[in-house]
Amino acid sequence: MTAPHPARLGPADRDLLLRLLDTPTAGPLETGGDTTGVRLWDAGRAYAAAAAPLGLATVRHAAPDPVELDLDDVPLTVREAAAGRPDFLACQPSLVLRLGPPLPRADTVMFNVHLDTVGGWWPASFDGTRFHGRGAIDAKGPAVALLAGIRAAMARDRAVGTDVAVLVQAVAGEEGGAMGTYGTRPLVREGLTGALNLFCEPTRHRWLPRATAAMTACIQVDGADAVDDCPAAGHNATALLGHLAHHLATVLPGRVPGAGVCVAGLHTGVRHNKVYGTGRLLLNLSYGTRATARAAEAALHTAVREGIAAFRASAAAEPTLARTARDAAALTTVRWHKRGLPALDSRATWADELLTEDAGLTRWPDGEPAFTCDAIWMADLPDTCTAVLGPGDLGANRAHAAGEFADLADLDRYAEEIARVLTAFAARRRAHPSASR
Repeated sequence: MTAPHPARLGPADRDLLLRLLDTPTAGPLETGGDTTGVRLWDAGRAYAAAAAPLGLATVRHAAPDPVELDLDDVPLTVREAAAGRPDFLACQPSLVLRLGPPLPRADTVMFNVHLDTVGGWWPASFDGTRFHGRGAIDAKGPAVALLAGIRAAMARDRAVGTDVAVLVQAVAGEEGGAMGTYGTRPLVREGLTGALNLFCEPTRHRWLPRATAAMTACIQVDGADAVDDCPAAGHNATALLGHLAHHLATVLPGRVPGAGVCVAGLHTGVRHNKVYGTGRLLLNLSYGTRATARAAEAALHTAVREGIAAFRASAAAEPTLARTARDAAALTTVRWHKRGLPALDSRATWADELLTEDAGLTRWPDGEPAFTCDAIWMADLPDTCTAVLGPGDLGANRAHAAGEFADLADLDRYAEEIARVLTAFAARRRAHPSASR
């Protein structure tokens, strides 16, 4: 039987999504530092204006405080990009909306969705069934579907917006490696959260109570350059780092269960007639727990030492590499560009029952790897449960590629899921009015 007040995107919702898609919101980490075309303020105002007729009031709409960048776990790339640039944070505001009165956390549901996108923009389009545009699935489409779901929930249950409060965080600073350090984290720290917290990311409509984090290591070689006529006179960072890249790619994966390894960029130089003595190799290590992060960090340092020893053994007899082999250990250092971020593993029986049994959603399989998103900042927050839930698939919907799209049917289905979650939460509140969720 069709539910009363079905949740779906109406003409105004479709217009809002097209307007958001036509508003470039890639942050400066995605635009090479350029802030002139970042229109996150405009996107936030448009979203707040569309939410206001539903009763969603603006709690705050502001750029982050610069002190957020002083914390130790802020990625080095973020700190370097923002150094001496007040416009870096000024163009990246986050918006918080509230439906209903300020209620205790136990009576509040929070949704987090990001309005910033990766780089690359083209005019939005809608052919009647599919939206095309940067952010269609990640995550402007889900943001609009969220409003449609809230609207349907209010029509179905008058407790939504009265006895149950709804918070919507529409944040910046999710993409580009910012990891939510100056977007979502400050809002969580201010207590703008609920007993149930849903992060709107593509999960193929399955709720995921986990989120991995990642740390980035930079293996740096600092030696002496040489000309191609006398290659033995200098240090060959290309040969050393190339050896380490192969060694780490073949040895490190599997050493720490639960840790992912990505051997990423290697750079020394681009000229053919020079031996480059300096260079760097980047690696990303993902993890699901802090213990796994510590083990992966130790394993990397061990593997680097092993790789250097193997290089010395294999290259010492080659005249052009002898100096590099002899000095390899002294030339090579490991610097951490990103480290110490939390990972989410949220477990609560009541939330499992609410989302799976009451709202009829499917849980993400425990054996399937999770991914990284701003939900990490909900780790270890007491008396809460957090999950990631959204339409579409990051890969299939080309979230970070040309041709990103979202199907209207997928967004309508997500709106319906949001409505079911809110009405199920309200029903549980009525059944257990004095209990924490």
